[in-house]
Amino acid sequence: MNEHPSELTSTQVEDYLRKHPEFFHEHLNLLEHMSIPHPTGNAVSLISKQLELFRSRHHDMENQLTALIEIARDNDTSLNRMHKLTLALLDAITLEEAVANLDVVLSEYFLIDFVAVRIIKHNPDAAITNLFIEPDSKDLEPFAVELTGNQPKCGRPTIAQARVLFGELAFEVKSCAIIPLAFTELEGILAIGSREEGRFHYSMGNLFLNQMSEIIATRLITLLQQR
Repeated sequence: MNEHPSELTSTQVEDYLRKHPEFFHEHLNLLEHMSIPHPTGNAVSLISKQLELFRSRHHDMENQLTALIEIARDNDTSLNRMHKLTLALLDAITLEEAVANLDVVLSEYFLIDFVAVRIIKHNPDAAITNLFIEPDSKDLEPFAVELTGNQPKCGRPTIAQARVLFGELAFEVKSCAIIPLAFTELEGILAIGSREEGRFHYSMGNLFLNQMSEIIATRLITLLQQR
């Protein structure tokens, strides 16, 4: 016995439709995927035009739904990453641990290659290096625009900026976001960099970066006050 019957022939399909003229009333959605000629020649019947519009609207709705699903997926990913960042910072009990945890979580969950935090303040502890910048230091000069405007800047950093932030790795940074930290109890710079030129583009929005800076700064302020 043949377990895989051959495909229906066009004659069999035609015979079936003749015997079941109500078929498309019960399966109207099939018309969307069918091309049916009309005896009107070049003239387009009203039914044909309606079907064309229906198909167009359906495809538009499918595209909109796909876009919404992608946005929702991206939002879920962003929320999960911010949650991981918050937990990593709360887990730190010293400034050194906060910076170390920050480096790990941004690398593992945000897939960021370079991280730099600079607090503009006299270094109260000589044992801590590369975290504090003296308020009158010339190292702040390359960041005058960012600090004055108090807005994140994305793109390729200048050589001077990259050297202050990333030291010997400066030439490996192809793009980065420089985010001012401007709070009553804290002033500084947060920088996240990538080896990819287009990772941090000048046209990127600032909402996500500002939220990140607020979370990080809030924890750093608490830890600074405990010193």
